[in-house]
Amino acid sequence: MKIYWTKINKIIEEAPEIKTYLLDCPEDFTWEEGSHTHFALKGFNAGDKPNRSLVRHMSISTLPHENSIGITTRIREQCSEFKTILKNLEVGDEVAIFKTHSNVPLKRGDKNVYLLSAGVGLATFRPLVLDYFERADNVNQVHSLNIDSSKNFLFTNIFESAPDKKFTAQFVDNRKDYYNEVKNLAADKEGLFYIVGSDEFLMQNIEVLREQCIKPEQIMLDKREDQLPEFLSFDLSV
Repeated sequence: MKIYWTKINKIIEEAPEIKTYLLDCPEDFTWEEGSHTHFALKGFNAGDKPNRSLVRHMSISTLPHENSIGITTRIREQCSEFKTILKNLEVGDEVAIFKTHSNVPLKRGDKNVYLLSAGVGLATFRPLVLDYFERADNVNQVHSLNIDSSKNFLFTNIFESAPDKKFTAQFVDNRKDYYNEVKNLAADKEGLFYIVGSDEFLMQNIEVLREQCIKPEQIMLDKREDQLPEFLSFDLSV
């Protein structure tokens, strides 16, 4: 396993409690849309065993041509040891990234694509949308639906409806409106549904989609292949 140590080159305050850390790209570091990485702070590998409290699994919110590795995360006032240290880091400080992989690249199967997310989960979808804007081959259209009760919606300069690009962005601030809209989107029985959020959020969305006769193979999750049955294999009759 190769560990890349790199420096923070910019910190962007996206919204209250949400920051994007832009990191320098190591020379041979590559990734694709929908990628996640292990993001670690100094000292995580100082002892005999890695200090897991200094490591987090994070989505990369940028594409390679943007020349920075973007990590977008929520940091609340009361937060974990990891987030407390991260909150105090500055431009020029070093962090580590390793074990990078994409579970949710943009599928190009001549289908409609629906991106379902909660809050900062939208960061995972930012590169997919940019990739679609650059190359719309074999994607009919893309619809993003995001719920954020804070109403501090992210990346509104990108997640903005563009009929000429066959892209729709929708933001809601309550669960009732959100799940009603998921049901409406599920009227497309051939669509591909990507979901990003907490495990509870994933399960609630999957339940709604399955009730609308969306098949497990149409549902894309940011999970390892061996984790998928845990979410997608359940009997609707139970």
